[in-house]
Amino acid sequence: MKSLLLLAINSFLLLAACRTVPITGRKQLNLVPDFLIRELAFSEYDSVVKNSPTLTLEDPRAQIVARVGNRIQKAVETYLMEHNLNKEIKKFQWEFHTIKDEIINAWCMPGGKVVVYTGLLPVAETEEGLAIVLGHEIAHAIARHGNERMSEGLLINLGGLVLQEALKEKKQETQLLFLSLYMIGSNLALALPHSRMQESEADKLGLIFAAMAGYNPEAAIPFWQRMAQRNQNRVPEFLSTHPSDEKRIKIL
Repeated sequence: MKSLLLLAINSFLLLAACRTVPITGRKQLNLVPDFLIRELAFSEYDSVVKNSPTLTLEDPRAQIVARVGNRIQKAVETYLMEHNLNKEIKKFQWEFHTIKDEIINAWCMPGGKVVVYTGLLPVAETEEGLAIVLGHEIAHAIARHGNERMSEGLLINLGGLVLQEALKEKKQETQLLFLSLYMIGSNLALALPHSRMQESEADKLGLIFAAMAGYNPEAAIPFWQRMAQRNQNRVPEFLSTHPSDEKRIKIL
């Protein structure tokens, strides 16, 4: 009875929480309220900025990040207004910070909090290269990929509870075996491929946003070629949350 109830809840959530990604039109699952996602993201962002060597706008590197970020922000807002999505604009409180760290990375939290690490700038090389990265990261936020990943995790956990209920009469060793296989299978068959799909979607949206901001989207190919040179010892794609750089270049 309990397992049937969990399945019913699962089915209801799937039907009730579908949204559409801007531009791509892909249907997605968002089970977690946006305001809760933003609260969690803003708290984490504030902690990172507070405890990291964040550059001031007097630093030319921070100026470049802010300039490129602001241009893409305006392009995104223009797109949302043109498609009668004005309410979405209010859900973002944009900030662009640069952290002095050799790590080659950048990210955008749900709600529009963006961080770029200085280690990325030599790989980006130009403002157009940086626009490719920021367009990609901002696209994750616009497409609510963070909410989607959290929702996916909730569904996997619910499935685990259903399986656990179904196996409750079995030996503990049998329960552990099947639950372990379920979690591994869910990760390889659902979570990792879905994450790579989100990355490809962010690549597509990011190029559109960069182009709308006046940057050349063709800068994406040499950028990912430079990234590929730095990622010689990467893990196999089927075990990765990101598509390989070579696959990205081929798609672009």
